[in-house]
Parts: sequence; structure tokens; C-alpha cells
Amino acid sequence: MLSKFQNHINENLPFLKGKKLLLAVSGGVDSMVLVDLCFQSKLDFAVAHCNFQLRGEESDEDENFVKNQIEKLQIPIFIQRFDTKAFAEQNKLSIQVVARNLRYEWFYTLLANHNFDYILTAHHLDDSLETFLINFTRGSGIEGLTGIPEQNDKIVRPLLAFSRNEIEAFAHENQIIWREDSSNASDKYLRNKLRHDVIPILKELNPSLLSSFENTIGHLKQTQSLAKDAAENLYQKVVSEEENHMVIDLPKLLKYRNYKAYLFDWLQPFGFADWSSVYDLINAQSGKQVLSNTHILLKNRDSLLLFPKQNVVSDEVFWVQKGQTEVKVPLKLAFCNVSDISLQTSNVIFVDEDKLQFPLTIRRWQEGDFFQPFGMTGKKKLSKYFKDEKFSLLDKANIWLLCSDDKIVWIVGKRQDERFRITASTTKILKINYTD
Repeated sequence: MLSKFQNHINENLPFLKGKKLLLAVSGGVDSMVLVDLCFQSKLDFAVAHCNFQLRGEESDEDENFVKNQIEKLQIPIFIQRFDTKAFAEQNKLSIQVVARNLRYEWFYTLLANHNFDYILTAHHLDDSLETFLINFTRGSGIEGLTGIPEQNDKIVRPLLAFSRNEIEAFAHENQIIWREDSSNASDKYLRNKLRHDVIPILKELNPSLLSSFENTIGHLKQTQSLAKDAAENLYQKVVSEEENHMVIDLPKLLKYRNYKAYLFDWLQPFGFADWSSVYDLINAQSGKQVLSNTHILLKNRDSLLLFPKQNVVSDEVFWVQKGQTEVKVPLKLAFCNVSDISLQTSNVIFVDEDKLQFPLTIRRWQEGDFFQPFGMTGKKKLSKYFKDEKFSLLDKANIWLLCSDDKIVWIVGKRQDERFRITASTTKILKINYTD
């Protein structure tokens, strides 16, 4: 398996070589094998372990186990404890959703604060099959039937080419020890019920189930790519992007039998979920609308108009206090004082802290906003900047501004304001890092 893993990295994930990696390690067989494979492959990595404190002493024993095993390898390790149950009750969310959100939020914070390039998880082929079946039973479009993606943003899953049996066999052959999570034996969760009751029957009916599943996923991904190409081509013919909204020409769209599939592809990124109501808008009277959390879809004669809610109401403001080191909502920002500046990117800026007026604010952009682009002497309206940079409607809808009093410090992830730049007289340098 080691040579297969190394070949897989070389052929399919070569961008991981020479990068600084963060491995998510629970202590289970999958993650402990991933640690061994990366260690033997001489990859540059550290380990992150989450203690969700859901299984009492067992959770603490998992933490101690991982800590001891990783320290034997002299590998850096980060450990974080979460009061997961209390957080779930407070926010009225399921334990699984909360655990996932807390885990990845912490991983991305580590990524930003310690300059890791990628987060590696130990998901494998059986996990992908389980995800496929979960989405299939709940109802899904083609995206939900393509399994777990091998890469999603900064998250990479290098074991997706391997089955659970391969991983366990490698662990036994190499005398790798691991911890069993007692909750994996429970059928309380759908994933476990599929793992224990359904998939064994499917494997009995077809001993080559995983191989067949890999082939199916490959075909579905190709079909998905074809559908994406078709949707993008038709988008150019049917949709126009105005200053603050998108216009979908219904007479042109309705010439195509699969118009609902195209609407789904175009509108899904904007958070719509009630697709029956979306499709009903086509034959509705002018003025009818459907809302997502962020956008409004409005029927206007022979068109559907899509525009972000903040163009109607934009009063949500978040605060950053002096000395605060991180922000997690509405986006992830890390603040720290440094003695000198290093490479500045679209996601990392350096500002003169003495020029800031705290508390800072984070808000959406509004009509009439202007700033002084970094490196320029004159002011510029944000609407003009967006137009010059060819921002799409979705790009503009996702923009956040970091402001000092009424002045824009940063179009987050895009452009810093010249008025807060570092100069020869700067005595306090504040580094601000955005993790998308």
C-alpha cells in the first residue's frame, strides 16, 4: 500500500510534495495509517486532534493516545477540546453538524496562523460509498452522487483511492496501533446503519462492489462535467448581469426542455432550497418572489431577476475589538502584531495599527462606498472597482469590508486601502490574515 500511496501522490496529488501539511487525526485506524504513510513518504506535516468530549473518559483516552503516538515520531501536534454538546444545545443544531463545523473552523484557523498549505483527512473509498448512499436515499442531484471529492478548497483526501480493508490490512502488516471509537458500533446514525446492515449485503451480492462504485463515480463525474459545460454555454445566451442584479430571459430559457436543470445549476450557489417554488415562478404573475438566506429571485414580466438582499437592506455589522486575535463570523480573520512585513497577498495584508480606530467593523458593501486602492492616490467608488475587475453578481454578493470608522481598510480578500499602508514612520504593524 505504501508504494501505491506514493504513486497516487506523484500522479494525482503532486502539489502536496514540498508543502506544509496538517493531518486531521482522530486516533482511528484510517488516520493512524495516514500518519504512517505520510511519515514514511517523508512529507512535511503536523497533526491536529479534536477532543469533542462526547464520550467521557474514552474521548480523553483518544486524545492521550494520539498525543503519545505523534510525540514518539517527533511530529508537531495541535490539540483542541470542544464542549460540543453545550454548543449544539445552545445553537439548536445536531451534534454531527456542530462537530463538523467546529472541526473545520479550527483547522482553517491553524492553516492561517501556522502557514499550512493543505489539510489532509483520512476519508477512504468506503466513506465515499456511504456518502453516495446517504445522498441517494435523501434525494440528490448529480453532485451528491459523485461521492466525496478528493480535493475541496484546502482540504485533500489522499486515501480515497483505498478501501477500508486495504487500510486495515496495512495497519496489521505494519503493526500500527489505533483506537476504536465505540460510537462506530451504534446504529443510531444513518451512516453506521448503512455501514453495518446495507453495504455488507451489497458486497455479498457483488464482491467487486467498490471497484464497480469507482467506475460509476468516474462516469458520473464525466456526466457532471458535460452538464456544467452545457449550463455555462447556455448561461451566455440566456443570462445577463447588470450592475446589481442578474436577468434570466425566460422566453429564451423555455426553448430548452431541461430548463429546470439549468435553473438549478445557476441558482444553487445562491442558497435556494425550495425548488418547487423557484420553478413555479416561471408561470407566476409579475411581482412574485422566492427568498434564500442571501438573495431574492423576482418574477418581472418575461424575466427572473436575481439580486442580493443587501441591496435592499444592508445593516448587519460585526465588530472587532482592539487586541482581538481572531474573528470567526461572518468570515475568518486572524490579527497579530509583527515586527516586519513579509509577502503580502490578496488574503494577507499589513496595516499601520495607529491609523486604525477601534472597534473595527465588518460589513457588506453599499451603494456610494468608496476607497483609495492600494498604490493609488485617488479615490474610487466600489461599484466602479467591481466593474473594472469584472466581478460577477455572486462575487459582489460575497464581498465583505473591513472598516475603521467610516473608512474602508480592506475589501477582504481583494484590495487593501492605501490610507492604512505601512510607512517609514510606522511603529505598530498589524498583520491581518483572511482564510476563505
